[in-house]
Parts: sequence; C-alpha cells; structure tokens
Amino acid sequence: MAKKKKANSPNGQTAAQNRKVRHDYHVLETLEAGLMLRGSEVKSLRGGRASIGESYADVKDGEVFLRNAYIPEFEGAHIVSHKPRADRKLLLHKREIAKLWDATQRKGMTVVPLSIYFNDRGLAKAELAIAEGKKHYDKREAQKTKDWNRQKQRLLRDLS
Repeated sequence: MAKKKKANSPNGQTAAQNRKVRHDYHVLETLEAGLMLRGSEVKSLRGGRASIGESYADVKDGEVFLRNAYIPEFEGAHIVSHKPRADRKLLLHKREIAKLWDATQRKGMTVVPLSIYFNDRGLAKAELAIAEGKKHYDKREAQKTKDWNRQKQRLLRDLS
C-alpha cells in the first residue's frame, strides 16, 4: 500500500519565524526548500535560537543560498563550529530554482524566508516566499483594516 502524500505545511518543530514578512511584503507564492546544514547548526536550530528577520534567498550560478540568517554557535560544539551568518545552501528542484531566478529578475521582487522548521522526518526545511515590497501607504491601509476587523469582533462580542 502506498503512503499518502503529505501537504507542504510546517507541522513539525518550528526553529525560527519571520513574522514581519507579511507586514512588509505582498506574499505572492510560497515553496518549501531543504537546508544544507552542519551538525552544530542543526543542534543550535533545535534550541530555537536562530533569527531570520534580515535574511533573504539569492540565486547564484544555478544554486540558491540563504543569506544573512543568524544561527548562533552551539556551545557544546568543538572550538571551531560554524560561522553564525554564513550563507547556507537551499536544496530545490531545477524548475523551482528557475522560478526563483525569474522572480528575482523582476523589479521589486524578492525571495524571503517565512520560517525554518523540522519536518516529520527530522529534516530542516525553509519555507520561502516570492514577495513584492509594500509601499508605506499599503502598510497603513493594512493596519487600518486589521484594527477595524478587531474592533468589529469586539462590538459583536459585546452585543451577544
């Protein structure tokens, strides 16, 4: 009997999240990529001390790299463990790499990580988003809508 295919959703242990992405960007598409890590990086990620707030993905020579992601050194590792802000290779299929490259060539488009997590099999994955930067007035409008929806919910709750 064949296994059921699992949805591409992070349902394992989340190591790092980038919550500001949905505020700063219009997310057009998301995809999942594997992360190529060293042992000390995996240990540090499992500790949940990573930061991907300023990171982005870049395509170079047909390969995709996660740049400027901060994974601190693991204290239990040897004297020389890893660089905290080193570029980390992302594992994707060729057509996914081509899609990312096309997206980054368009003006105003970027590829940012939404989260880093461990899937059910214990593999480190990055959820990437192809996104377009929001203008300042878009951010204000989104905040007004969010506040109004929150206020509506309060009013409805008070009436019941």
